Amino acid sequence: MTLKAAIVGLGGVYPMHSNSLAAIGVPVAAVCDKVPERAEEAARRTGARAFTDYGEMLAAGGFEVLHICLPHYLHAPIAIEAMRAGYHVLCEKPMATAVSDAEVMVKTAAECEKTLGVIFQNRYNPGSRLIKEAIDSGALGTVTGGWLRVTWHRGADYYKNSDWRGKWATEGGGVLINQSIHTFDLMNYFLGTPHHLNASIANRAHPEIEVEDMAEGVIFYGRDGNIPVSFYVNTYHPYDAPVGLEIVGTKGHAVLIGEDVEIKYADGTTRAVGADTDAQKRFGIKDYWGVSHVKQIAAFYESLRKGEPPEITGASALATQRLINGIYDAARKINEERLP
Repeated sequence: MTLKAAIVGLGGVYPMHSNSLAAIGVPVAAVCDKVPERAEEAARRTGARAFTDYGEMLAAGGFEVLHICLPHYLHAPIAIEAMRAGYHVLCEKPMATAVSDAEVMVKTAAECEKTLGVIFQNRYNPGSRLIKEAIDSGALGTVTGGWLRVTWHRGADYYKNSDWRGKWATEGGGVLINQSIHTFDLMNYFLGTPHHLNASIANRAHPEIEVEDMAEGVIFYGRDGNIPVSFYVNTYHPYDAPVGLEIVGTKGHAVLIGEDVEIKYADGTTRAVGADTDAQKRFGIKDYWGVSHVKQIAAFYESLRKGEPPEITGASALATQRLINGIYDAARKINEERLP
C-alpha cells in the first residue's frame, strides 16, 4: 500500500516528522503553515504542495495521513476535522489541552474508522523497552514505588518569542503538559493507569507567563493505589539536566538517567543499555529524540499497511492526557482549600 503524508505546522518539531518520513520513504504530498515563507520553503525541500490554510489542504487531498505539529490548542479541532474528512492522523503531544477534547478525538477516530496516533516517541528508546520488559516479565518482582524528575531551563525569551506558549488557553499549562509530559507518559507505560494522586503547582520564576513552571507531588499506581511515585519538575533549572526516573521492585530497581538505563537486581546481576547508536547510523540522525521519532512514525505507517492499530493509539495516549489534567485539577483543589 502506497501512503502519502501531509504536515500542518512547520515550526520546531516539524523537522522530526519530515526527516523521519524521508528516512522511511513516505512521500510528503502537502505542507501547511500560516507563514507563507515557511510553507514555500518546506515545499521546496520536500516537493510537496504548499498551503497556508489547512482547510484548503484537506479539501485538495492527495494524501492519506495528516501529521499535526501545531500549538497545543489546535491539535484537537484539526485532528477531528481531518478524521471526519477521511484522513488518518498522527498528532504531536499533547493530544489536546483538555481531557474532554481528547475524548472527542478518540470517539471521532472510532466513528470515522480512522487511525489516530499520538507521538510519545520515548517509549521506543532502548532503555524504556528494557524497563518495560523487566516489569512485565516479573524480573523486577513486585513494584513498590518510584520517582521521576525533569529539571530544565526555559528563559523569558522562550515565551516572549511565542504567541501561544505560557498561556492556559493556548498551551494548556506549562512544565507539566509541555516539557515533562513524555516522562509522565513513560511512567504510565511502565505502571499502567494511575489510581489517585496528590499534587501542587506554582509559578516561581517566570512572571511573564500565566502557567506553572513547577509541579511536585505523588501519583499512586496499582490496583489498590499502593505504589507511590513521587515527582518533581520545573523549568527554572540553570540548564536542561538529564531526565531521571526510577522504578523500585522487590527483586531489583531500574534507573533511567537521560538515555542510559541500568537495572540492578537483588542477586547482584545488572543490565544496562544506552543510546541506539545503530539506529542513529541507519537513519543518519544523531539526536536520539529524532531516532525515536523515526521508530514511532515507521511503526505507525507499518500498522496502517497491515490494517492494524498502532502501538500508541489515541485511546492509549488518553491515559497520559488524563494524568496531566488530573494533576492540574488536584493542584487547583488543594490551592482552593488553602484559601481563607
